[in-house]
Amino acid sequence: MQKLIEKIIANETEMLAFGGHLFEVTPLGSVIYLQGDLGAGKTTLTRGFIQKAGHNGSVKSPTFTLVEPYEFLPSKSIFHFDLYRIHEPEELELMGIRDYFYEKSICLIEWPELGDKILPKADLICQIEINHKQRKITIIASTNKGEKILEQLV
Repeated sequence: MQKLIEKIIANETEMLAFGGHLFEVTPLGSVIYLQGDLGAGKTTLTRGFIQKAGHNGSVKSPTFTLVEPYEFLPSKSIFHFDLYRIHEPEELELMGIRDYFYEKSICLIEWPELGDKILPKADLICQIEINHKQRKITIIASTNKGEKILEQLV
C-alpha cells in the first residue's frame, strides 16, 4: 500500500512555500513526478523548490526545451522537465534523458505519464487538483526514499 498525505493550498504564496519545504526535505538522487491539469500549479511548486535551493533568477516551464537545468555546485543539480510536448516516449532516449538521473541530482518532472517506461520510478508523486481557487495536493510515496520525504512533510 502506498503512503500518502493531502494538503490544501490556498494561493500562489502557499504553493511557493510548499515547494520550498519540499526542497528542504528532499535528498539528492530523488525523482519527483508532478501531475495535474494545465494551470494546476506544477511550475509554481517547482519555482518554490528551485528558489529555496538558492536560484535567484526566473523559473519558467521548459515546455519547448523539455528540460531546464539548475546547477548550483558541481555536486548538486536540479533538473526541471516538462514533457507536455512529447509525442513518443522514445524521444526522451534521443535527448539522453538517462544522463540527468544520478546521485547528485534531483529531477522534477511535469507530465511524467508521457515518458512511460522510459523514466525511472518516482520517489514521490505530487498530484495537484484545481478546486475552485484552491489546490489540493496528494503526495504519494512510491519508494522507501519517498516515504522518508513524506514523513518530513507532515
